[in-house]
Amino acid sequence: MEVVEGDGHSSAETPILEVRDLVMNYQTKSGMVSAVEDVSFSLPRGKSLGLVGESGCGKTSIALTLMRLLANNARILGGQVLLDGENLLELGAEEMRRRRWADLSMVFQGAMNSWNPVYTVGEQIRETMDIHWHPKPTSAEARAKTEELFRLVGINPEMIDRYPHEFSGGMKQRAVIAMALACDPKVIIADEPTTALDVIVQEQILVELKKIQNELGMSIIYISHDIAVIAEITDILGVMYAGKLVEVGPTTEVFARPRHPYTWLILSSTPSITGPRRALAPLEGEPPNLLDPPTGCRFHPRCPFATEKCSELEPPLEEISEGHAIACWNYEQVPVTLARGVL
Repeated sequence: MEVVEGDGHSSAETPILEVRDLVMNYQTKSGMVSAVEDVSFSLPRGKSLGLVGESGCGKTSIALTLMRLLANNARILGGQVLLDGENLLELGAEEMRRRRWADLSMVFQGAMNSWNPVYTVGEQIRETMDIHWHPKPTSAEARAKTEELFRLVGINPEMIDRYPHEFSGGMKQRAVIAMALACDPKVIIADEPTTALDVIVQEQILVELKKIQNELGMSIIYISHDIAVIAEITDILGVMYAGKLVEVGPTTEVFARPRHPYTWLILSSTPSITGPRRALAPLEGEPPNLLDPPTGCRFHPRCPFATEKCSELEPPLEEISEGHAIACWNYEQVPVTLARGVL
């Protein structure tokens, strides 16, 4: 599939990040959990990609695989993760450690609660620079960089010498973003970056992230279960279901005309404050047990358009228009308008 730009046009430029046929499982006492299955996508330089889906669909597992920060029971069984053409999955542990934060950084879910309470926030950001800057920064260089980062994320630089308990929840999360930017990475992964924050602070932080992306020309992967949030801040949207990527394309196009039944039902069950009033359509059923996923399309037990073929053969992820790919045998049956529920 060609690289997708935010306006739907393809580009011959090599993407900053390519994920190809990624397969990752967890070994549990009950058996092997098929967490990520044949996932492929590209992230163009300076663009943002959102991954959405229900809890347990594999979004965070993909992020941790990209960072090579998986649990001991995780196994990468296949695929490639190409950052500027280099396969991160082939790097040794020490080389990958050097790449984290310097080339690829992550804002972890709930990271605002991970600050060490006995060190100032500035000291903890300085530690990241000491590990990944070559040569190490002087005290003056580290302080100047931290002040610059604080201004960038909307924190008064005078807070550098304060302790985490002196920061509000929103300020802690902004400081986490500052730490993720400390080594000028090529790509940032933001995993539910506004979890546990009130909606006003959420909006402020997302606006700041978008502003930072535009100012620095960075590439960002956003992970969220909230498709409405993703719509505002991403250029490309990827929809995950049960470890599979089922739809990917320009965000505006996917929202205007969702072609996979799962995406169509997600949007049909999401309220909107614009347009005419409509009853919401429920997304019935629950995701499959990934210890024993269903044959064929993993969504077919919940799909209103499923046929016998869907239960027998797994659909490939194929382009239906430039940059817009679907994994569905019956995508042409998905209506143009959203489904309506019963009041």
